[in-house]
Amino acid sequence: MAALICGSIAFDTIMVFHDRFKNHILPDKVHILNVSFLVPDLRREFGGCAGNIAYNLKLLGGEPTVMATVGADFAPYADWLDRQGIDRRHIKQLNDTYTGQAFITTDQDDNQITAFHPGAMSFSHFNHVGEAADVRVGIVSPDGREGMIQHAAQFAEAGIPFIFDVGQGLPMFGGDDLLRFLDQATYAAFNDYEAQLTAERTGLALERLAERVEALIVTRGGEGSRIYTAGQCIEIPVVAPAAVVDPTGCGDAYRAGLLYGLERGMDWATTGRIAALLGSIKIASPGTQNHRFTVDEFADRFEKAFGYRC
Repeated sequence: MAALICGSIAFDTIMVFHDRFKNHILPDKVHILNVSFLVPDLRREFGGCAGNIAYNLKLLGGEPTVMATVGADFAPYADWLDRQGIDRRHIKQLNDTYTGQAFITTDQDDNQITAFHPGAMSFSHFNHVGEAADVRVGIVSPDGREGMIQHAAQFAEAGIPFIFDVGQGLPMFGGDDLLRFLDQATYAAFNDYEAQLTAERTGLALERLAERVEALIVTRGGEGSRIYTAGQCIEIPVVAPAAVVDPTGCGDAYRAGLLYGLERGMDWATTGRIAALLGSIKIASPGTQNHRFTVDEFADRFEKAFGYRC
């Protein structure tokens, strides 16, 4: 049975600024901000949250099915997904628009400035969860606003457990929207910044928000992650990466690890550790879908990091 991944498919244009943004932005002049960053390094990569999550889940041995909307320029990405063996039967192509495009600039402190053109993603509500069969678990990741709203409702109506992952979609939703998502979802995943903003917008402390789902996961970068479930908080340690090359897509890799653990009914301590290791592997590679490993290699790295095999 598959994991249905609802979210964006996008081409990522990734640029690296060989300095720090803070050295070029004057806090007292942000109201007249006009900056230009020289970016000698540039790559065009396959990305988008759904594509990234599916790629990582497939590496682990999972069975991802992507549900997304794409544009007339999708052909190279379609070929890539086919070569990875990722099910794309529920990717809808719209020929009068572009596939989503992200333009990401990263500085030496791993801060990021991103501009995103949604393109076909704005029509994600053209897809319906009910069109996919044999779904064991799902995720609603950043996508068009109406698509995220409809897919969450459709998962809930179908009784399919799913992760709510608001991510970069957070600016589109107010407090009432977020509470509705949490009440529909089985699980929710945020980074620490998103968790804080969600708490502020809903007026509820993180512990109260966690009461609305079976598990609420908060990633905290280099400080590891926390999983709030059944009235307790499980601390997930960070896995030191081989190198810190590119943080883009680490959150998506982590969420793929969550889906893998949920697919297989693993406990949260192990599921969180799989997710953490996957994020650590990704950060050591440029782009979001360039790292590779076999299932056995991952199991060996997991045992080395945590002292037991997953």
